[in-house]
Amino acid sequence: MQINATSSGKKDMEEVVAAAKNNQGMYGKKTILFIDEIHRFNKGQQDYLLPFVEDGTIILIGATTENPYFEVNGALLSRSVIFELKKLSKEDIKTLLLRAVNDKEKGMGAYNASIDEDALEFLADVSNGDARAALTAIELGVLTTDRSEDGKIHITIDVASECIQKRVISYDKTGDNHYDTVSAFIKSMRGSDPDAAVYYLARMLYAGEDVKFIARRIMILASEDIGNADPMALNVAVSAAQAVERIGMPEAQIILSQAVTYMASAPKSNAAVNAISKAMEVVKTTKTPPVPTHLQDAHYKSAGKLGHGIGYKYAHNYKNHYVQQQYLPDGLTDQVFYEPSDNGYEAEIKKYFEKIHEDPES
Repeated sequence: MQINATSSGKKDMEEVVAAAKNNQGMYGKKTILFIDEIHRFNKGQQDYLLPFVEDGTIILIGATTENPYFEVNGALLSRSVIFELKKLSKEDIKTLLLRAVNDKEKGMGAYNASIDEDALEFLADVSNGDARAALTAIELGVLTTDRSEDGKIHITIDVASECIQKRVISYDKTGDNHYDTVSAFIKSMRGSDPDAAVYYLARMLYAGEDVKFIARRIMILASEDIGNADPMALNVAVSAAQAVERIGMPEAQIILSQAVTYMASAPKSNAAVNAISKAMEVVKTTKTPPVPTHLQDAHYKSAGKLGHGIGYKYAHNYKNHYVQQQYLPDGLTDQVFYEPSDNGYEAEIKKYFEKIHEDPES
């Protein structure tokens, strides 16, 4: 049995369940129920199915284009196996398009049509794994394009662009222009130019760039180029990434725009990335000294006999929750990895460090 959650209600489900019970009672057979767009059912509708899934009256198969962990009830999920269907690759789309153009029985082969290589590449690229969009475009192209002098219908890149309603722009997801655009996008946010940043965002989106890829770049920049100068930047970036995954295009572009303009407008600091770079270099180029004994794990019975934890000063027992003691291993006590900038919130961090280090009792 099959129903679509967009057009089905409680009454439809009651009828399905009644038929399933009848099928089980009369023939001893279970009923397979396929629900398309199951995320469109509300919590009450999903809960209604639960007991019939549990007792085996129904074998439920639900399909959704949304993240099931957000849109499907936890109780139903816990009794299910999740299968993620990956979008078609560019090569898959090209194969489908060529088959559609040449197949005389199921495709457009009877129209004596051909598709140029650059048009094929373009459609496979901008369809972004959506076979339906690509096939609709090629069908529209064949049906609306006049025959040339040789009697054939030629699908050029201009025809392909018009049919899929995507302008041909110089942006190949695997080519130099792709990396140039991404580079300009990141550098515009780093350089505090929200206008340029949102422009390059628009170019990437228009060319069909994966919104998850864009969201990942924003999250990286939030730590690499903003860091503690504005600690909220990472929260904004992560929230945007989660929202983009949950909502999808076209509305995801609004969320990305908010995140991008926030990053470009935030105070900047690369102190965090500099700190880990310096620390990694020290770890790679020096021997690994032991952790100071007063910092070593002391939770087990014999730890005290080994000197572990002895002499450790618990910071919260001291004024301002700070006490001077050695944390870095011997031989590294003069190392400074994190140097907060004078920008944004890091200026406050810098003042705080100066205060407690100069006068730990203040």
